[in-house]
Amino acid sequence: MILSTTPQIEGHTIREYKGIVTGETIIGANMFKDLFAGIRDIVGGRAGAYEKVLSEAKDASMQEMMQRAQALGANAIVGIDIDYETVGAKGSMLMVATSGTAVVI
Repeated sequence: MILSTTPQIEGHTIREYKGIVTGETIIGANMFKDLFAGIRDIVGGRAGAYEKVLSEAKDASMQEMMQRAQALGANAIVGIDIDYETVGAKGSMLMVATSGTAVVI
């Protein structure tokens, strides 16, 4: 599956548009990660635990979107957009939503 944030893929002609596909993932960040991220915010440095959770959520959302595109018979997704939001009480959960257009090239 070819993935692109652009509306087309250089060197390929889009032969068929299959429709919009999405993937959504919501992951809770536990209080220990919150505590260590808070400490890093005070003393500086990267919040590695959050970065790992964020990467896992993005990967899961992308996989879900690709599975939906394959089910439509697509072999590529163009115009991919990735959105990140916090949801839940006090923003305790992270949501990653991906969307794009499933196509056949």
